[in-house]
Amino acid sequence: MNRWLLPENIADILPSEARKIEDLRRILLDRFQAYGYELVMPPMLEYLDSLLTGSGQDLNLKTFKLVDQISGRTLGLRADMTPQVARIDAHLLNRQGVTRLCYAGSILHTRAAAGSSSREQLQLGAEIYGHAGWEADLEIQALLNDVLNLSQVGEITLDMSHAGILTAILGDFQPKSESLEELYSALQTKDVAGLNLVLQDWPSEVKSAVLALANLCGSPKQVLDQARQNLPKTAAVKAALDELERLCAAVADLPNSPELSLDLSDLKGYQYHSGVMFAAYVEGLPVAIARGGRYDMVGKAFGRSRPATGFSLDIMTLARISKKDSRKTAILAPWSNDQTLSQEIAQLRSQGQVVIQLLPGHEQDGDEFHCDRELVNQKGAWVVKTRA
Repeated sequence: MNRWLLPENIADILPSEARKIEDLRRILLDRFQAYGYELVMPPMLEYLDSLLTGSGQDLNLKTFKLVDQISGRTLGLRADMTPQVARIDAHLLNRQGVTRLCYAGSILHTRAAAGSSSREQLQLGAEIYGHAGWEADLEIQALLNDVLNLSQVGEITLDMSHAGILTAILGDFQPKSESLEELYSALQTKDVAGLNLVLQDWPSEVKSAVLALANLCGSPKQVLDQARQNLPKTAAVKAALDELERLCAAVADLPNSPELSLDLSDLKGYQYHSGVMFAAYVEGLPVAIARGGRYDMVGKAFGRSRPATGFSLDIMTLARISKKDSRKTAILAPWSNDQTLSQEIAQLRSQGQVVIQLLPGHEQDGDEFHCDRELVNQKGAWVVKTRA
């Protein structure tokens, strides 16, 4: 076996791509900080039962597992950081008011996610805890819109849904988890034949309402009007539709606002979501660039129920579609033991300049840096000049 081969769907990241990923990571974390979000760094490895707590076991099949040789217990390599951050808020910080947290770190999936060529992602996200009102959902969506615009990904479409609508439709009816998985898949693909197969033994009023969801997608006004006509007229359904209407109006007023759509059958994601869900789409990517939503019940599994909403995205995928130019300009300097030159180079670097000192017998190839200036000796002084 070739020693340099990597596992399937695992890859090295080379300098030009790594630089762009790191530039975006720094820019976006700085923007999170500008909104008041505090950075946390959960561990890559946890006991499996802790890692899956609160996620409804959605992440079980995505999670790599191994045995801890110290305790003998099963460990998991995280496949999503959101439950970890919820644990930090609920169990470690234990604050009473609103808490804003953000994160950036590697996650691993047992299989590459749709639209990705890698099982490893660099997940970046932001979460807000402690406020149950729609204002927190608006802040999170405004932050997502802001960071996507900063990343220069072109036109953004924000697609909204609401997990509470399906919960309200099901009511006291509790289908098996396998049936729910099949239901989510059929709704996602608008597979009416598959839906009918899943729903064949379900109560008739539930079946008709679920079938109506498959056609409720499009512009917000159109979808909301149809939903109010075709869905059960319960208080919970009305509240969910009113919340979506209020959010759509508020998001439309944001600076550089995204194009808005509703798809009430888009329930893809993790089943821990409990309210408004959303996905951001950009041109050139067949799947969502970011997903998020409300997950008020996750903290309860860690001993403290807290309202929560947030989003996450993969910076590696974001860097691949970003039009942001991350190529750096640099200054070339000759090799010399001249102390004056060394002092000038040190001063330039302390000012944030990139200075590449050529080693004897080599020329700068310029692959990763645009060397548009050089240090030259003029009358005993080292000065920066534009390269011809």
